[in-house]
Amino acid sequence: MFKGTGASPGIAIGRALVYQEQELNIKKESVEGLEKELDKFQSSIKKSKVQLEYVKQEAMKKLGADKASIFEAHIMVLDDPELINQVKDKITNEKVSAEYAVNEVINSFITLFEGMDNEYMKERAADIRDVGNRILKNLLNVEIINLATLTDEVILVANDLTPSDTATMNKEKVLGFITNIGGRTSHTAIMAKSLEVPAIVGLKSITDEVKSGDLLIFDGGEGFGHINPDEQLLADFREKKQQYEFIRKELEKLKSEPSVSKDGRRVELGANIGTPKDVKGVLDNGGEGIGLYRTEFLYMNRDHMPSEEEQYEAYKEVLQKMEEKPVIIRTLDIGGDKELPYLNLPKELNPFLGYRAIRICLDQPEIFKVQLRALLRASVYGNLKIMYPMISSVEEVRAANEILQEVRGELDQKGIEYSKEIEVGIMVEIPATVVIGDMLIKEVDFFSIGTNDLIQYTTAVDRMNEKISHLYEPFHPAILRMIKMVIDHAHGGGKWAGMCGEMAGDPKIVPILLGLGLDEFSMSPISILQARKIIRGLSYSEMKKIAEKALNFPTAAEVKKFVAEEIDKIS
Repeated sequence: MFKGTGASPGIAIGRALVYQEQELNIKKESVEGLEKELDKFQSSIKKSKVQLEYVKQEAMKKLGADKASIFEAHIMVLDDPELINQVKDKITNEKVSAEYAVNEVINSFITLFEGMDNEYMKERAADIRDVGNRILKNLLNVEIINLATLTDEVILVANDLTPSDTATMNKEKVLGFITNIGGRTSHTAIMAKSLEVPAIVGLKSITDEVKSGDLLIFDGGEGFGHINPDEQLLADFREKKQQYEFIRKELEKLKSEPSVSKDGRRVELGANIGTPKDVKGVLDNGGEGIGLYRTEFLYMNRDHMPSEEEQYEAYKEVLQKMEEKPVIIRTLDIGGDKELPYLNLPKELNPFLGYRAIRICLDQPEIFKVQLRALLRASVYGNLKIMYPMISSVEEVRAANEILQEVRGELDQKGIEYSKEIEVGIMVEIPATVVIGDMLIKEVDFFSIGTNDLIQYTTAVDRMNEKISHLYEPFHPAILRMIKMVIDHAHGGGKWAGMCGEMAGDPKIVPILLGLGLDEFSMSPISILQARKIIRGLSYSEMKKIAEKALNFPTAAEVKKFVAEEIDKIS
């Protein structure tokens, strides 16, 4: 049995695909049959070209021409006569194997490009490396895994999945994820919930224990599973899967019901999304809005910034699909664990505390203004709200609003239409922001609490580090008190407060959040119906009393025990 952190609920049964880069062991060896080596090299070039043509076509269909152009550049590398001739010369003159010759020539090209002053040319080294690895794998008959072209249903087993992996994979074929690293709020966990596939993270060495093709069964909610189970275990999990699907169907009956407590307090249950395609999941699960649209996915997995037009089309699509329902779009939140190679962000010792999110946008307003123009233009198609991430001071809000005002002025001058009713808010995810919330609320229309980072920064716990994941505690008394402060500051200013961190969808905490007066909950789409069921079964006045008392317990364990007992009494 394997046991980790349950990151996304559901029962998964399927064959494993172990996804990790295999180290290629290439040694210099003299060879006799030079013609054979030259033929091997030509065949590997031909095979690589066929593979890349296929990947390009798939990327074109699923991701659009822009992203597909990356693979066009890779194909051009395969046609480069300089590269081809250098490899052939090395094989012939030095009487070495094709793989050794390719490795040597590719490495010399990489060194050449990395040493250039021009940043764009430096970045081409990554393309050369990718193409070189493909040629070498084809020479050595090493299997090449491309998540964009999955054709069979699989359970992905990986050390971790990067945002690029999840953005390009064929999501129709992924039954679940299990990974060595990560916590409940890691990118992998968030993406698994967004895709509505079961996931377990933080399994430490699962990639060493599982082989591609092994049969896996696991419970993503409980966080445990088995490799190549016996018939009895397999039958038990099949039954469990049926039960889980039955409960999901029962919850679907609440899809069109309002999110209102027994004594009439109405709240809004929205969803977090990463791409326009995710809107279907929101509507299928009865979402009443989008509380967080993470726009950074538009900027990732490509070699240049998305144009204003591309952004406009993406925002417009989401707003149109959601009709009049509110859509909170977060401005660019890059940095930390989300890198943009083409932006040349400096390597930092503490990237989560560094040059990221609104800090980049204010420092490089030419990037920010493109996004704001796209947002404003799209605003006529729905109920748009704009949210700034990583705000830590009043000055930052004022500076961001000044740029927004400049963009409005530019659109006015050109006679371009946009909504005049857009609410502008901030993500509250830094302790300093909580403390000065009474001042910040005067500058904005709403707060949305980003608990993933707020917990991390408040308790000084790296949420990606499984060794200390037990210290990452949403029930920590300091976190609950901060949430109350944020809500009180918002209500004191006559505004509303929502939450878009993973905590908003945790069934154990939803009663406290209701009692603290939270107005809007935004979560993974898959969590919405369960949260609605909980809220419809509770009394706001009773939850208010329980939440007030919960704030006075000194430990998270005591808070949990108290809340569980009180909920048991009234349910």
